[in-house]
Amino acid sequence: MRIHQLLSRATLTKVRSSIRPLVAAMGMLLLATVLTVIAIDRWVSWQAEGRIVFSIEDVPERDVAVVLGTSKYLGRTLNEYYTHRIDAAIELYQLNRVHQFLLSGDNAHRSYNEPWTMKRDLLRSGVPEDAINLDYAGFRTLDSIVRAKEIFDTDNFLIITQKFHCERALFIARSFNIQAQCFAVSGPTRHSGITIRLREVFARSKAFLDLYIIGTMPKFLGPKEPISTINANKIIQPELNV
Repeated sequence: MRIHQLLSRATLTKVRSSIRPLVAAMGMLLLATVLTVIAIDRWVSWQAEGRIVFSIEDVPERDVAVVLGTSKYLGRTLNEYYTHRIDAAIELYQLNRVHQFLLSGDNAHRSYNEPWTMKRDLLRSGVPEDAINLDYAGFRTLDSIVRAKEIFDTDNFLIITQKFHCERALFIARSFNIQAQCFAVSGPTRHSGITIRLREVFARSKAFLDLYIIGTMPKFLGPKEPISTINANKIIQPELNV
């Protein structure tokens, strides 16, 4: 019985000694991954320095502003990320700082249409229809920013969104030689937004992979539709670039 116990202990010791290097390697890999994600997050923020405007009085006059879409409601609650972007767009137009809007967002199905929802709210506020242009293929930030240049033929525009989102949008714009600035509007007032900010850290790592490793392009491209010549009543639907 004692011999059996000794053998069991020896086997257990051998297993532990063989697992130890594996655990150490996994720990080092995890640490390296965390440090890389943090470094990318900081790099994206650093690259946006000097290109974000925080006060509406400091926003320079621009021909085009790209409003990045998000859902208007979270469940039954009005989404403050949405309302602050739209309110800023309306005020900028009233102050004559922006002359044309490109409303870019997801159009996943008939009951969820970010560009049309934004357009409806701008129209209600008095923004004329001929100052509103819609991009239904802004499925994510990369698509919205790149399509503004490649499809709507503008590479010097103002982006309207929250600060954390501004930084990633400007990071993408810089990678495509787009001369953009961003007006950073307020975030939510009813909660801290920590969850959104944490998600943003990983979104930045994904953007880095898309731009520098994978070489991802927008899901849809097509012929140019310059904003200056777009008929305001015309709906620009995405076309697959084949």
